[in-house]
Amino acid sequence: MTGGAGYVGSHAAKALRAAGYRTTIYDNLSAGHREAALDSPLIEGDIGDVDGVRRALRDTGASAVMHFAAWLNVGDSVRDPAGYYRNNVLGTLATLEAMQAESCRRFVFSSSCAVYGEPVDTPLRETHPTAPINAYGQTKLAIEQALPHYERAWGLQSIRLRYFNAAGADPEGELGEDHDPEIHVIPRAFEAATGGRGLQILGTDYPTPDGTCLRDYVHVTDLASAHVLALRHLESGGASASYNLGTERPTSVREIVAAVERVTGRQVARQEAPRRPGDPAVLYASAGRARQDLGWLPARPDIDTIVGDAWRWFTKLRSISAATAG
Repeated sequence: MTGGAGYVGSHAAKALRAAGYRTTIYDNLSAGHREAALDSPLIEGDIGDVDGVRRALRDTGASAVMHFAAWLNVGDSVRDPAGYYRNNVLGTLATLEAMQAESCRRFVFSSSCAVYGEPVDTPLRETHPTAPINAYGQTKLAIEQALPHYERAWGLQSIRLRYFNAAGADPEGELGEDHDPEIHVIPRAFEAATGGRGLQILGTDYPTPDGTCLRDYVHVTDLASAHVLALRHLESGGASASYNLGTERPTSVREIVAAVERVTGRQVARQEAPRRPGDPAVLYASAGRARQDLGWLPARPDIDTIVGDAWRWFTKLRSISAATAG
């Protein structure tokens, strides 16, 4: 697993181990955390190092690769498109080159709803036009578009999983979100509820019931389970395909704030701010194809459940940081 020490990757590694798979993590730890590997062997390396990836594949006898090693900050991708193309496109192509050389022909790709760009209609289906509006989405789409050519040329089978908004944390408290800086709304709301910087609500005049953006928040363990099902699909002879991973239940920013206040029992300090350019009013998935083909159904879709799991992880991280500082 490339990037398996990161947020979604570490949860997927845990789900794979629970399903009986032998899982090795390959990560340069630029954004991941060594302790997030848990019981999986960790090989430190960069995805752009073809020889290093080849050695890892050969030494572990890998029969498949799950690819999570991507930069993911949309705003940064607008400011630094070259860096995003180097890491997300060239790095992934190097990994595919190593797989080809070692005859490893199953690939599960961590993609994104950012491939769609501005929605023409919602909920978004896999047949929706793909027209990314930032470099992050474009780099994901570039790989999606390359993969069918790799399949025709040398038989690489692939599943492209288009995430909507990953959220929550491992219910057992072993794993969770730990970005620096934190860019996602739920942990930022926790910071605002515990004396940190206030939460900026970017746009309150959207054509939605409460004026704020509607998004599809998916529990990270549900995303992890989809990766197990995707691998089984390929192992059983299933065809390559792209799948949306969402709950089909859009939640507004104000509803997130309300859920955080219910779960934590604290007020979220917040300020209203203008819209961020390029943010659509409504973005949520139709996940019928994943349900039909993979048998995937979110087990923890309720927003209070997602926030509650994330809050337990956030407070655990705070206590660890305090103990270390002491």
